[in-house]
Amino acid sequence: MTQANANEVGGSSASQAGSAKASFVMKCGGSTLAALPEAFFTDLAELQKSGVKSVIVHGGGPAISENLEKLGIPTEFVNGLRRTTEEVLDVVEMVLAGTINKLIVRRIQSAGGQALGLSGSDGSLIQAEPVPNAAEVGLVGDVTYVEASIVDGILDLGYMPVIAPLGVDESGQRYNINADTAAGAVASFIGASRMIVVTDVPGILKTIDGVKMALPSVTFAEIEDMIASGEIYGGMIPKVRAAMKCIHGEVQEVVIVDGSEPRVLPRLLSGEQIGTVIRR
Repeated sequence: MTQANANEVGGSSASQAGSAKASFVMKCGGSTLAALPEAFFTDLAELQKSGVKSVIVHGGGPAISENLEKLGIPTEFVNGLRRTTEEVLDVVEMVLAGTINKLIVRRIQSAGGQALGLSGSDGSLIQAEPVPNAAEVGLVGDVTYVEASIVDGILDLGYMPVIAPLGVDESGQRYNINADTAAGAVASFIGASRMIVVTDVPGILKTIDGVKMALPSVTFAEIEDMIASGEIYGGMIPKVRAAMKCIHGEVQEVVIVDGSEPRVLPRLLSGEQIGTVIRR
């Protein structure tokens, strides 16, 4: 199943099941999470207590690289994706589903929230197939399906799902999945209306009159122009690409925000303009 077909299935299955229960899906990189203040997690916990249902999908690239280096395992990137062998994948799974995932769960719970950590392999939550350029990047996956009922079940139990971006196919083969891609797919399949990408920058930046400023909103066409001109580059490219892929059906927008901004989540959910909103 292609990503496009999967997204179409995700939109219809979410609607049929009435599973638009999550207020938002939040994607956060591992290094960003580590630097976030305790107040951010307190806000998450308070939102949960007030009835807001959120889902977290996280990355952990720097921690993976650090552990690979300690183990003497070489690592390389091809167009922003980590070349993933079985040996590399063992470390990816250990770091993402283990260290990083449980750190986030503990921080949420220490702030008074309730969280449950799992990876995309658990219950075949995130089903995947090799990316088109698998010959270059190895065991990197594209999402074909997300089992929304697992996410809904965890939310119904009163817990915040914290998901490590690993996938699995029908044969049990594991895949390393870009966290932005995984978060976009989760948002699509569970029918969340909004995805929030928490980063260490105030949004998508554009140079205006010699000054770099965060754009309040951008369209798909503007994003393509900025990628072509080089104003959007590096790690921001997979973020905006994943955002564009997941905006369909019930997913109306993706917001890129700086997680260190005071009370960023409550302010955003109350309607305040923060960061950059991506809409079709």
